[in-house]
Amino acid sequence: MYLLMRKITAFVILFITTLAVQAQDSLGAIHDLTIKSTRTAPGKYELTITGNISGGWQVYAPNQVLLDVKSVELKFSDSAVVQDGDFILQEKPVAISNPLFENVQPGVFEKNINWKANISITGTVPANLQTGITYNYGKGEEFYSFEKTFIIPLEGGVEAETVIKIPSIDINNPVIPCGDDGTKGKSIFSIFLLGILGGFIALLTPCVFPMIPVTVTFFTKRSADRKKGITNAVLYGLFIFLIYTIITVPFHFAGAKSEVFNNISTNVWLNLFFFAIFVVFALSFFGLFEITLPSGIANRAGSKSGIGNIGGIFFMAATLAIVSFSCTGPILGTLLVGASSEGAWPLTAGAAGFGLALSLPFALFAMFPNWLQSLPKSGGWMTTVKVVLGFVEIALAVKFLANADNVKQWGIMKREIFVGLWVIIGLLTTLYLFGLLQKKTAGQKKRLSPVRLLFGLLFGAFTLYLVPGLTNTKYAGLKLLSGFPPPLSYSIYPDHVLHANGVKPIINDYKAALAKARAENKPLLIDFTGWACVNCRRMEEKVWTNHEVDSLMRTQFVVVSLYVDERTKLPLKDRITYTDSIDGEQFISTVGHKWTAFQKANFGAVSQPQYAIISPDQVALTKTKFYTPSPAAFKKWLECGLEAYRKK
Repeated sequence: MYLLMRKITAFVILFITTLAVQAQDSLGAIHDLTIKSTRTAPGKYELTITGNISGGWQVYAPNQVLLDVKSVELKFSDSAVVQDGDFILQEKPVAISNPLFENVQPGVFEKNINWKANISITGTVPANLQTGITYNYGKGEEFYSFEKTFIIPLEGGVEAETVIKIPSIDINNPVIPCGDDGTKGKSIFSIFLLGILGGFIALLTPCVFPMIPVTVTFFTKRSADRKKGITNAVLYGLFIFLIYTIITVPFHFAGAKSEVFNNISTNVWLNLFFFAIFVVFALSFFGLFEITLPSGIANRAGSKSGIGNIGGIFFMAATLAIVSFSCTGPILGTLLVGASSEGAWPLTAGAAGFGLALSLPFALFAMFPNWLQSLPKSGGWMTTVKVVLGFVEIALAVKFLANADNVKQWGIMKREIFVGLWVIIGLLTTLYLFGLLQKKTAGQKKRLSPVRLLFGLLFGAFTLYLVPGLTNTKYAGLKLLSGFPPPLSYSIYPDHVLHANGVKPIINDYKAALAKARAENKPLLIDFTGWACVNCRRMEEKVWTNHEVDSLMRTQFVVVSLYVDERTKLPLKDRITYTDSIDGEQFISTVGHKWTAFQKANFGAVSQPQYAIISPDQVALTKTKFYTPSPAAFKKWLECGLEAYRKK
C-alpha cells in the first residue's frame, strides 16, 4: 500500500509538472516534414511522407516494433480511414547496433526520409483529412518519440457544410444593447474568498495547527528585540502567502488556447483522474496512509532554514508548506480544481486566498503573543476535522465521476444515483460525528463536545434534505444544491414531474432551430451550455422554471441548446480547419469543439452558460447574457429581445 501511494503521489506531481510545461513543443528530428496525397481510385489515396533529418539524429524506419511500440504510425481521427498494408520505403534503411534492443539490429534513416502509405476511406470523402504521424528517433542510447498532426487536402473530396463565423452577427452592435458586457463567471474576489475559507479549514488540521504556537514562540524568543521578532514572523507569513501564490504562475505561461481552462472541467479523462485523486485524498484523511512529498525536498528546505535572516525565514516557510502537504494538499487541490475552469487569474486568486489565510495567524500571534493562550489545545478534535474532510472529499469525487458520466452519457450516474450516494456519505458523516461510527481500537467512547454535536446535527439535517431528491415528486428539486447533481433530464424516471412540462430546447442542431425560427417567425434563443456545467444546471432549475420565464421561452422563442463539451465526432466530411485571431489554426472534429468555435467567433466568449438572441436572418438582437440567478433580470432581458425583434 505504501509503495502504491508513493507512486500515486509521484504521478500527481508529474501531472502538475506536465501542465506547467505543456506549451513546449519539441522540434523532433525531421525538418520540413510534409505529407501529400494522390488519388489512386475512388476512396483510395497514396500518401507521400518526406523530410530532412538534422542534428545527427537517426530516425527509425517504418514497419518495425521497438520497445513494444511501432517505430512509425499514422493515426486518423475516424475509423472510416484505414491504412492499407505496410509503409513503402523508397530507400533501404541502414542497420545499426544498439544496446537498447537485444538481438535486434533496427533500420534507421540518417539524412532524409521518403515513405509512402496507401489509405482507404469508407463513405463520403472529405475535402481535408486530419492525419497524425508518430515516429521514433534517437542517437546512441537515446530514444524519443515525436508526433505531429497534418491537415491533408484530398482530391475529389466533398466540402464541409460546417460554418463557424456568420458575418451578419455583430454582437458589438445589436438592435438594442441590453445584456451583459464581457464574460461573467465566478468573480475573482469570490474565488479569493473561497481560497481564504479553504486556508482557514487547513489551519485546523493536525499538520498545521500545532505549528502556530511553536513557530510564533520561536520568532518572538529568538530575538531580544521584540520588534525584530515580529518583523521576522510577518516575513514568515508573507513567504507562506507567496509560495502558495507562485505555484499557479506556470498556468499563466502555458501558451494554452482560450478555452483550455473551461475544457478542464468537461474533459472526461481529467474528471476521471480527479475522481481517483479525490478518493486517494479521502483515504489519506481517513488515516489509511499519508500523502507526502519526497523527504529529500523537505530535508533540503529544512537544512537551509538557517541561512542568513531573510533566506532562512523563506526556507522555514517552504519547509512548512512541504511537511504540511498531507493535510493542505487535498484542500488546496479541491480549491484549485474548482477554480480551474475560470482561468489562470481566478486560479491564482484562489491560491492567494489560501496562502493568506494560512499565513495570517503567524503574523497576528507574533504581534499579539498573549492571544496564544486563547488557542484550543491540539488533540483529537483535529482528527475529527480530517475524517469529516475525508467524507467531503468522497462527495466531491462522486461529483467528478458524475461530470464524466454526464458528458459521455454512460447512464451510470443519473441524478437519483448521485443523490443516493450523497445521502449515504451524509449519513456516515453524521454517524461518525455522533460517535456511532469509529474504529474498534478507538477505546472507550468519550463525551462529545457541543461543537461536534452541532456539526452532527447540521450534517444530519443536510442528509434529510437530500432524501426527497430520490423521488419523482415536486419536492425533488433540491434548489439549495441546484447545479451540483445531474440535470432532471438525466433521471432514472423516464418523465420526471419537474421536467415534464418545462422548456424543451432543440439539442445541438443549430440549422434545425434556425429553420424552425424562420417557419414560426420567432427569434432564436441560443443557449451555450455543457453537460458538466454547474451554473447551466442552476439556470435551468432555478430560472427557467420560473413561471414567467418559462412562458416566454416556450411561446415566444425557439430555443436551441448547444453543448460545448459534447464529444460526439462530426461526420468525416464536416470536419474542418478553422483559423481565428486568438488561437490560430485548429481542426474541428467534435460537436462540442464546433460549438465552442461558433460561440467564440460570433459571441466573443468561451464560458458557459451564455445566452444569445438573434433574428431568423441571423442578426444580433441584444448583447448576450451570462449566468443570471435572478429570474426577474433574465425575464427583463428576454423581453428586451422581443422588443428588439419587433423593432427590427
